[in-house]
Amino acid sequence: MARVLIADDEDSMRSLVARAIAMDGHEIVTAADGAEALDILSADAHTFDLLLTDIKMPIMDGIALALAAARDFPGLIILLMTGFADQRERASGLNAIVHDVVTKPFSVADIRAAVAGALTTQTGGTISSP
Repeated sequence: MARVLIADDEDSMRSLVARAIAMDGHEIVTAADGAEALDILSADAHTFDLLLTDIKMPIMDGIALALAAARDFPGLIILLMTGFADQRERASGLNAIVHDVVTKPFSVADIRAAVAGALTTQTGGTISSP
């Protein structure tokens, strides 16, 4: 299964998404903001398959995180989440580096499907453990 880094400043959302994705057997690591997520990515270079990040966060938002992650970890699949139309618009120019933007609120099934789709589409098949 894949190793997924989730960045969201809302504890309840971060926890919900982590539990939902873990249901599919993925290994989950969480961060409370973009800066923490970038630190985690840098410390564990090239060990993550997917970055799932909220766009609107303090310290470093999800778009800045996505830009830095795409620059430093070009093979990393990036999914953004947002509940704000203006934030979704900001992400529209990032098609080259972002797989998709998931609109909040979403169901557990929605986020699981988005993650599965990103992992399958990006690799041409599902990611599995070695």
